[in-house]
Amino acid sequence: MRKQIKVSSIPSLMDRRRFLQSTAWMSGALATGISSWAIRPSWVYAAAPIKVGIATDLTGAIAYEGTANANVAKMVVKDINSAGGILGRPIELLIVDTASDESVAVANVRRLIQRDKVDVVLGGITSSMRNAIKDVIVTHGKRLYIYPEQYEGKECTPYIFCTGPTPAQQCDQFIPWLIKNGGKRFALPSANYVWPHVLNEYARKIIENNGGEVIFEEYYPLDQIEYGATVNKIMTNSVEVVFNTIIAPGVGPFFKQLYQAGFGKRGGRLACVFFDENAFNLNAPHEIEGLASCLDYFRAVTSEDPASARIQAEYDEEFPGKILFAAGSAATGMYRGLKLWELAVKEAGNLERENVAAALDHAKIYEGPGGPAQMVPGRRHCKMNMYIAVAKNADFEIVARSEGLVDPREC
Repeated sequence: MRKQIKVSSIPSLMDRRRFLQSTAWMSGALATGISSWAIRPSWVYAAAPIKVGIATDLTGAIAYEGTANANVAKMVVKDINSAGGILGRPIELLIVDTASDESVAVANVRRLIQRDKVDVVLGGITSSMRNAIKDVIVTHGKRLYIYPEQYEGKECTPYIFCTGPTPAQQCDQFIPWLIKNGGKRFALPSANYVWPHVLNEYARKIIENNGGEVIFEEYYPLDQIEYGATVNKIMTNSVEVVFNTIIAPGVGPFFKQLYQAGFGKRGGRLACVFFDENAFNLNAPHEIEGLASCLDYFRAVTSEDPASARIQAEYDEEFPGKILFAAGSAATGMYRGLKLWELAVKEAGNLERENVAAALDHAKIYEGPGGPAQMVPGRRHCKMNMYIAVAKNADFEIVARSEGLVDPREC
């Protein structure tokens, strides 16, 4: 699921001091223990601050995604505090590192609940991470949990709200487009964890219902980087569309090897539903030219949506550099999640979990990255606009868009 920088630049080997010194978004943060930081509000009323916990990968294999999530959380919380906070109280942001490691994540998230006593937790990137930390938050911690990532669906646990795209939102329009603009013979090379398995089950049904065929579906270790046998199978079986769910660190080498074999030159279509602008750092532009993706936001949306343009410009000003505001890293889901939660707390008038959950169940925002969004009552998933885009010269060009908000079709 996913945003990318070159694997060699991921800060997985940084010690805590170097990380605090070198990561721009942490400016002003206070270390509060192993792998955790607090960003204090600049003002405090008589009431204590509302505490928002962010659990995300600041180090590890997918730190590029976690850094984008933390950036967005800091930006949104700064805006909320600048506008007077919520219920007359400022927000204190507490961020812990899930480190692309479930055991580390569980311990750090438990500290958010037990030591820091946060009122809500947002974050988690991979579905295995969500599954590892959700009971700590919801069952034992009795807190709300907002999961901002695109994912495989089927998360219907009470008090968990999902604000990223689901398989229905990403596949129902995208796969027919791929068949029309790529071909009917699909390969599904995949990382071996829950998201690809469940997403592929859904994608296979849409492929076959639209007259396509899955030539093969295979799963590989998350750290695999050699794909010669897979590429050979793609080439010798006349695969027309590669629907990829291999993630970092393997995705960059896989795309490179596929390009070197001549897949694109012979007219093959590469598709990857987590691929966004951050992912362009993984490969040379010519290696992924023509790659198609389907997400709730691309930077090109700013030319048609003033609200998206404002959000994008604010992020670019506050966080210049290579970690971009983009959908594949759940930056859009993090933005939505915080803004929808803000509205829910204001409607509830307090921070009681039952009351905020009841208000969040029907919350809606009229402006956001990619357009408006709203929770589907009773289903704890979010309607949103969806876009199909194609990589051209290290940028994305939008080639299709949904007609209105797309139903997540979950729970």
